[in-house]
Parts: sequence; C-alpha cells; structure tokens
Amino acid sequence: MSDIFLFIKYWSQRFNFSMVYLIILLGMISCANIGIQVERLTVELTVNPVGLQKATPRLGWQLASDRQGVVQTAYQVVVSKDQNKVANGEGNIWDSGKVKTNASQLVPYEGLVLEGGERYYWAVKIWDEEDNASSWSNMGYWEMAPDEDFLDASWIGAISRQDAQLPEGDRNFHAPLMKKAENKEIWNRVDPLAKRSIMLRKPFELKKEIEKATVYVSGLGHYELTINGKRIGDSEFAPLWSDYEKTVYYNTYEINDFLQKGENVLGVTLGNGMYNVSGDRYIKFLVSFGPPTLFMKVKLTYRDGSQETIESDQSWKFIESPITFNCIFGGEDYDGNLEQAGWDQPNFSDECWKPVVVQEAPKGKLRPQITTPVKIQQQFEIKNVIQPADGIYVMDMGQNLAGFPSIKVQGKKGQVIKLIVGEQIKGDSTVGQGRTGGPHYYEYTLKGEGTEEWQPKFSYYGYQYIQVENTNIPGYGDRADWPTILDIKSNFIYNDLDVIGGFESSNDIFSQTHILINNAIKSNMQAVFTDCPHREKLGWLEETHLNGPGLFYNYDLTHFVPKIMQDMADAQWDNGLVPNIAPEYVVFGGGFTDSPEWGVAAIVMPWMYYEYYGDDALIHEHYEVMKRYADYLTSTAEGHIVTHGLGDWYDYGEHAAGYSKNSPIALSATAHYFFGVDLLAKSAEMVGNQKDYEHYSSLAKEIKDAFNKEFFDPETLQYGTNSQFSNAIPIFLDMVDEKYKEEVLANLVKDIQQRENRLTTGDVGNRYLFQTLARNDLNEVMYDMHNHYDTPGYGFQIKFGLTTLTEQWDPRKGNSWNHFMMGQIEEWFYRTLAGIVPDKENPGLQHFFLKPEVVGDMTHAKAHTRSLYGQIASSWEKKDGQLHLNFSIPANSHATVVIPVENASNIKINSQNLSEADFVEMRNDESGWPSFILKSGNYAVICDL
Repeated sequence: MSDIFLFIKYWSQRFNFSMVYLIILLGMISCANIGIQVERLTVELTVNPVGLQKATPRLGWQLASDRQGVVQTAYQVVVSKDQNKVANGEGNIWDSGKVKTNASQLVPYEGLVLEGGERYYWAVKIWDEEDNASSWSNMGYWEMAPDEDFLDASWIGAISRQDAQLPEGDRNFHAPLMKKAENKEIWNRVDPLAKRSIMLRKPFELKKEIEKATVYVSGLGHYELTINGKRIGDSEFAPLWSDYEKTVYYNTYEINDFLQKGENVLGVTLGNGMYNVSGDRYIKFLVSFGPPTLFMKVKLTYRDGSQETIESDQSWKFIESPITFNCIFGGEDYDGNLEQAGWDQPNFSDECWKPVVVQEAPKGKLRPQITTPVKIQQQFEIKNVIQPADGIYVMDMGQNLAGFPSIKVQGKKGQVIKLIVGEQIKGDSTVGQGRTGGPHYYEYTLKGEGTEEWQPKFSYYGYQYIQVENTNIPGYGDRADWPTILDIKSNFIYNDLDVIGGFESSNDIFSQTHILINNAIKSNMQAVFTDCPHREKLGWLEETHLNGPGLFYNYDLTHFVPKIMQDMADAQWDNGLVPNIAPEYVVFGGGFTDSPEWGVAAIVMPWMYYEYYGDDALIHEHYEVMKRYADYLTSTAEGHIVTHGLGDWYDYGEHAAGYSKNSPIALSATAHYFFGVDLLAKSAEMVGNQKDYEHYSSLAKEIKDAFNKEFFDPETLQYGTNSQFSNAIPIFLDMVDEKYKEEVLANLVKDIQQRENRLTTGDVGNRYLFQTLARNDLNEVMYDMHNHYDTPGYGFQIKFGLTTLTEQWDPRKGNSWNHFMMGQIEEWFYRTLAGIVPDKENPGLQHFFLKPEVVGDMTHAKAHTRSLYGQIASSWEKKDGQLHLNFSIPANSHATVVIPVENASNIKINSQNLSEADFVEMRNDESGWPSFILKSGNYAVICDL
C-alpha cells in the first residue's frame, strides 16, 4: 500500500489533485483490494431491535465477498447516540479499537452503561487474513427498553373483572382455567360487555416540533392501534400470546411520521384473543384472564429538549366497536352500520362515548416483544367453485392455510354475508367443520354504500374452502336481491420469520413433501408452534424438538425460540413439571398434561439453539427450569424407570391412532428421561456447576443401566416390543452397549424390510427412526421407506391431493389436515441428501460439514440455509458418468467436505486437481471417502462415479 500511496502522491502533485481526492482514491483502491463488505448487523441476533433489556447486548455481522478464503482477523466497533459520529467512524459510547479475533457473532458490548429507552447507533469494520481493513459498514442501531418504573400507565377498558362477573377459575399453578362442560352456566352469566370488542380514543394537542415520539402499547387479548386514522404496524393478533399471569408482551413503535401539529388522536380497537375465551360458538376451552384491556404510554421528545408523556388513564373514552362478536375459536361478526366515521381522527365529537374504567392490571410481568409479529404473508384467490345446491357456492382457494378471508362487496343496507370456512368437503359437497371444530364463521353486515371492504381482526381458522349462501360470487350468481362479492381472497398468516432454507431434488415425492411440510409449519407458526390452526391452536411442545432441526434449517429462529422457552418457563408447575402445552391455557390431565416426550423440550431446545447458533444464553438463562424438570421426572421414577405419558403418539398400524400401541410407553418415557438428564449434565458443566455435573452424569449412567436391564432382551437382541421405535431410540441416544449395536440395528432393518419397507412409528418415533438409519449409513433403507405413494408415507398425502401435512399418516382416518408433527423428514433432506451437517464440537456453524449422500435412483438434490455467517448451499447432480457438486461457504467460516466416491485421485475443484486446488486442506474421514477442508467461497467439484 505504501507504493500505491507514493504513486498517487506523485501524480496528485503533478496534476494538482486535492488531498481529499487522494484520500478518496486510496479508499477506493483499499476497498477494491480487500473486496469485502460488512453487512447484516445484528444485536442479540436481531437486525435493529427495539426493546432490548440486556445490559451488555451481543453484536454480530456478516462478511460478503466474491473472494475465496476470506477470514476476519480483527474488528473495530464504534457506538454512539449520535448518528453523525458513527458515520465518521467515531464512538463516544464505545470504541473497541482494533480487536484481534475472528469472532464476528455474539461479540459482547463493552462500552458505557446503556440507558433505558435510548437508541444507540453502531458500525463495524474488519481486517482480513492479509490485515487489510474493510470500509465501515452501514449503520445499525438498537434501542433499549424503557426502565420498568417508566411503564406506570393504568390498564383501562369498558368494565372491571369484578363487574363483568368473570369466574375466578383454578389458580393453583397458573392462569384461570375453565372446563367447558362444568362452567357453561357460570359463563352465561358474564356481562356481555366483558366479551365485546371496544374502541378507545384519546385526543391530545401538539404545540411544538417533535424530535422523537415512541409508543409502548399492549392491548389484551389483541389490539389494533391507529394515529389520526392511520394504522400503526402491519401485524395481526398483537401482542403475541403468553401466560398472562406470568408474562405480558408490549410493542414499541416510533410514531414521529404519524403526528401533526395541533390535535392528534390515538385510537385503539380491542378484541378477546386467548386472553378472554368466553365461548358462544365453537370453543376448545373456556378461559379468561379478564375483559379486554389497554396499556399505553407515549413518550414525546421535542426539538427544544423538553419531554411529555401521554398514557392510558381515566381521560380516555370508549364505545362498543362494529365487531359484534369475536372469538379466537368461533370467528367474528361485523356490522358496518355501527361504524363511526372519523372516530380515530381529529375533529370528531365523542360526546356519546363513555368514560373508561381503570381495570385490574394483568398479573404478568410486562416484557418487550422482541419476537417477530404475525402478519399476512400470502394471499390466494379462487381456484375452483363447487355448487352443491341452489344458492350455495363453495370456493376452493387452492391452499390449506391458517388465516381468514378478505372481501370486497356490494349490496343493500342490512344484508348479511356469511363466510363458512373449512379444510374439508363433506359428502354433500358443502364445507365441513366436524373434524376441526365448529361452528366457526365470519359475518359481515352491509352498510349499502357502494363497494365495501372487510376482513376479520381478531380470529382465524385453518381452511382451504369458503362457503356462502344466497350471495353472488365472481363468475357465479346474478341475483339482484342477493349481495355480491366482487373480490375475495384467503390471507395466509404466520410469524414473520425469515425463510432461510430451501430444498429440491429429482425425487418428486421428496420435493413435494418439503412444500407440504412447510405449509403446515407456517400454518402453525402463530406466536407459538401450534398443533393445528383450527381445533386447538395450542403450543404442544414435542414438535418443537422432534421437528427442531427442520425448523432451524428452514427459518430464522434466533428470536422465536427464546420466546418459546419463556412460554415453557412460565408454564412450569411448582413441582417442576413442564406440561405438554405452553402457554398452558387448559389442563387436560393425565398423559395430555404430563408426557416426558413433550416436557423434555425444555431441556433439548436450548441445546439445539446452541448447536445451530453457537449461543449458550438459553442454557444459562433456563438452567434452573431444565434442572427442575429433570428432578421432577426423577420424582416419578421407580428404579430409574418412568412409566407415564403418551409414548410414540399416533404410531402407525391397524389400531386407532392415539397413545403408543406398538411400543411400551415406559420405554419411551425412560429414554426421554435419560435424554434430558444427559443434556442436563452437559448443561451443568457449561454453567460451571461441578456438583450438579457429577450428580447428573452419574444419574444418566444409572438410568441407562436400568433402561437396558428393563427393556433389552439379550437373547433376541432387541428392545421393548421389538418395534421400530423400541430399537431406534436407544441407538440414537447411544444407550445400546457397543457390542450389541450392530445386531440391534440389523433387527431394526429386518422389521422394516419385512413390512415391505414401511414404517410403524408416529409423532415421537419418526425422528429417532429416520436419524438412526441416516447416521448409520442406511440411507438406501430410508430412501425405500419413503419413495412410494402408499400409506404410511408422505407420498400418499401428495397423491391424496393435500397441500399441508396431516395429523395422521392416513388422512382419511385423522381429524386435522394441517399438522406438522410428522414432518421430521426435513432433517434428512438437509442433513443427509444435501449433507449440511452442524459440528457438535464447534456449535454455531462457523465450521460445519458438507457430506451429501447420493441415494437410490436420484439424479440431483440441492439445499441451502443461512447460518449467522451467511448462506450455506450444497447441491449435487449425476451427469454423464460424473458427479457434479457445488458448495457455497460463507466468509469467515469453513467446512469439512466429504465426497461420496471411492477414489480421490480424479476429483477436481474449480477445474484444479484436488492436490493443487486453492484453499483446500486434506482430511481423513471415518467413511473412507475423500475428505478435505474448504475455506469460504463458491466451489464446483467434479469427480467420476
């Protein structure tokens, strides 16, 4: 660089260039030489988060480069409240200086004490392997949550809990819980106002110029906020669900652009959500934490430096909204004739409105909602129309989904359009809800004023079909005395998580299965991972860890899993039990409340999070939750054998689906007890608790010994009932004595082949069966087990014409057609076929393995996912007697590659012989296949088959 400097200096003096131009030229040449951009700045693994509560947040960034072999060797971070300082590479809150390390994720902030409610700007630059500096990144920011004593506003609404005559319920462990059959009469006495959607308004004056305006708001069950008639945010069902006696989420919005000089109006519409499930139509359970309620605080900072707050208090007014009925389970009704035009705008007369009531605050702790909101993500139009009878139309919207319709209509004042939604068609060709919970429907009463538009605010359902009666629809019906739907769409809603993965292959069953599963995942990504989007909408926990790898490959879960862990922590009982559902809105009892395969998610999920992101924060934060649950299981064990739970739920056979029939429940429960205790021992070591480490390590060995004594037959060399699940799970969990492992594995394969390559596992057993085969070089068996259109199998669901994965292997027998609990094959697609494998010894995917498998008669497969360091991609194709592979490895990371061929001598990488290729370091692999380490970059590999 010194030679370049002298060269430019010479020519600048000769041609009288300015020094500024000289500096710009130097910067351009430096950037061109290093060829690295610093991007995707994150704080606590989130881009520009608002509402952080951590005193020392952790920073991260990605490096983007077309060069190969890029490694960060140092970084410099600057932080300031002043954007201009950061733009100039200055940090008066923190300037890290040049820190020599390759760490570019989870870098701890080490600056001045951070102040509540303040925003901090930051930027970073790095040095590469040649010690060349990059340019500064674009600016990022984070905003701290306000101090707790700032959030002192009142909770307001239409009626107090006491006046509403809401039942108190059972508060022994958690939220008030109601059993429908026993309490219906009590609920019928509840004041109707306690169930009603209301609108609240607050006018205020602005006389000075605003520098910054921020609103902190929580409306329970759900709210929609407007300012001067304009909606704030685009989320549905805010805030996210929680156990409202433990946690209440609030949202933070910057609202500068929505305010004006003079009069402004805050407007809020409240609905019931999960906070207040009070029935009248279909309900799964009855539960109420109170009538709809609002918390709000607005912080105004003026340009002259002064501040003002506006908050929810007795000065607000309310009135019943046009939403005459809303229930998260039963649907929603809207009467357009009850609208009050301009109610949330200035110059509106609210003389007929009523003063609000200051209500009892929810018991839960107010927490900022960091997790992404639920949003409308996709829309679908009419694909086909069925006319089962005169005056009845059923619209097939082409996709089963979680959501609600939106309509544009015309008609006479008072006419009603009723939309009945469902995922199945009955024998008479009308929409059926018998398997998914009914009645659930939406009604809109017309104003009779030209074209009217409407969609529900506070309810959703799982459906593909929409039925209307005595209503004209596009292309059908021309009755002048009927209302007319001019346009109708299905809105697919789910949490706004980044979709970071994708999979395709030459096998149509596998490619379609990937789509099927992910449509079901999205349908059930609704504040929690629900079981189904219609009948229950509950956060059953087993699917979080049994489908966990597929979830991590496909979606950015960096801020979603911590929310799920908070739900589990809130749901944990005093005796340590983590119930099957979280939040636990209803206690089902027996195995539906207490099953180890479900509760162990509280121990497994922090470890999966650590494996994929290298972040051990959840293990530290929830160590006591994990320990208390393991101790709870110990308290239920006799001789280290646990005997309760659901076992391999919905396993396959001639029997009716439900409790495990093929395999002993005790075998499953004890194996998961071991699984949890074994991980807990590792957790104790991580948090530095030597006493716990020794105790739980010893306990894990004792459980393993007891398990083998109870369930292993040394004569048959099989476990339990010799079922596929019985033999697979001890192999997967490394519970089998090494001298018996090959025989147990052989017996497992024998059972599969005797059943014509068909499985017998269910919700719990699938992952253990699939991964036991995959990780023991039995992928041809795995391939044969899934490469067919019969049941049990994914192919049958595709053949059946479904667009989401179903609850049972045979959808004709099951209830829900929108479950993702059987979707464990996603892990095989990414981990085995594409070969993207995390390194357990080095969590976080800064180092990982690329070990693709060429299986069956497949000719190609490809997948990609995004790590914290950038996009990882792997593909292979058989062509002209050769295997063509392509890999993408993010900058500042590296991968150990294993090529599935016998001979390394004919391998070429980017047209170079393997022994001569750049950025390659040879390695030995236990498989005997050629193996080497690749640094970052894009690589094309070709070898003979």
